Amino acid sequence: MKNIKIVVEKHPDTYVAYPLGLKGAVIGQGETYEAALADVKSAIQFHIDTFGKEMLEADPPVLEAFIAEAGIQV
Repeated sequence: MKNIKIVVEKHPDTYVAYPLGLKGAVIGQGETYEAALADVKSAIQFHIDTFGKEMLEADPPVLEAFIAEAGIQV
């Protein structure tokens, strides 16, 4: 068992989830937070089963993740 940090974003019509520190592109989606999380966990497992455990070997590993907001002049 390996813990992977996952970002879950709430959009107006759906939730989108993606892992941090995984090699390759993996994304999940669902109508609820739980559905998006379950979908991305399934996608991560498929990605590892398909391409191998080396997909977990991100260098350097993600230790923490933060969300920040910044004002941009437009």
